Amino acid sequence: MSEVIKNRYEFVVLFDVENGNPNGDPDAGNMPRIDPESGYGLVTDVCLKRKIRNYVEMVKEDEEGYQIYIKENVPLNRSDNKAFEYLGIDEKGVKDLKKNDPGADQKIRDFMCKNFFDIRTFGAVMTTFVKAPLNCGQVRGPVQLGFARSVDPIISQEVTITRVAITTEKDAGIKSTEMGRKSIVPYGLYRLEGYISANLARKVTGFSEDDLELLWEAIINMFEHDHSAARGKMSVRELIVFKHSKEMGDCPAYKLFEAVEVKRKEDVIYPRKYQDYEVTIHEEQIPGTVEMIRKI
Repeated sequence: MSEVIKNRYEFVVLFDVENGNPNGDPDAGNMPRIDPESGYGLVTDVCLKRKIRNYVEMVKEDEEGYQIYIKENVPLNRSDNKAFEYLGIDEKGVKDLKKNDPGADQKIRDFMCKNFFDIRTFGAVMTTFVKAPLNCGQVRGPVQLGFARSVDPIISQEVTITRVAITTEKDAGIKSTEMGRKSIVPYGLYRLEGYISANLARKVTGFSEDDLELLWEAIINMFEHDHSAARGKMSVRELIVFKHSKEMGDCPAYKLFEAVEVKRKEDVIYPRKYQDYEVTIHEEQIPGTVEMIRKI
């Protein structure tokens, strides 16, 4: 594995959805998430991290050092057990190990960071038992994402659909179709902002240069292998990266984010495609010691 990153990063991701639901809200009948005061659409960080994890899992296929800790249909304790198998102990021996070896907790956390990409990247809470001794601790990851928010307010449209798949034998005798509904956003351009701490990478998880390149690859392709009828057409349109010259950074993150302006073109009333927007990067607002990179 390559060396740990030495530079702080911030990044902006622009992605869009066309005739789909980018992130359903279970508190609102799975309709697209929305800020009720402003009408802007939202996509949670948890949703986007899931896409990144799925891409890494698909590409690396549980390759050593690139396993995924939080994955579908796999209990967390199953992954936790791998740390204790590595140390050659069972559940009964955990207490004795921690009692006799003050550095045991750190050894367990180091093992989890080394073997699981998403722990090394996003961190994890690995305390899953209250009474049992299985406890791999907590790790604060260097990569943090905020909620993505739409550039303009979105319209959540509920579409009525019909299907010929009848549910029961009783219904089949009295009707030939059934009604259903699905919620979509006709079009929405979303903006995501993220942070990467070289300090946490060095001190805590060992997030490396190779991990960083894999993260960029996963962000760019996070929707390419995750298409579904419910989500419609989703695409990452821009990945703008700001690389600081040192571990602690050269300026506040908000100044870099403010340098990226995304707005609807003046002659467009109802945006329905990415080309209806303009992306302007005000390079004069970016310190000379910060490198700006447009990945796509």
